[in-house]
Amino acid sequence: MSDSMRQSTTDKVSSSMKPDSQKSTMEKGTDSVKGAADSVAGKAQPDSEKSTTQSMSDSVSGGSSDASKSASDTAGKAQEQGGSMMNQASETLSNVAGQAQDALGMGSTFQIPPQNPSGGCRC
Repeated sequence: MSDSMRQSTTDKVSSSMKPDSQKSTMEKGTDSVKGAADSVAGKAQPDSEKSTTQSMSDSVSGGSSDASKSASDTAGKAQEQGGSMMNQASETLSNVAGQAQDALGMGSTFQIPPQNPSGGCRC
């Protein structure tokens, strides 16, 4: 397979320079299809048959996939830690509320005194 079957580095750069917000649906679709096809072709083509430019382009593209995966992993870990911190904060607040109730004599044994049928309080 030759480099002629691959997306040129110039095409890749020019495509990435234009923000997606300024691209039509057709341009976005074309970029996606070309990128996927080039990625498959790059993985199928032996390194010995690649030009220096294509080898460098493939290594940068592969690196960005690794960076994306790494960022995704980091975000997942941060979310887990955030959830753990929220659980700890919730437990702490619950414990503080329980201690406050105990200190005020409002523990789980607290009951509302019965009302006197005549309307007065039996205090």
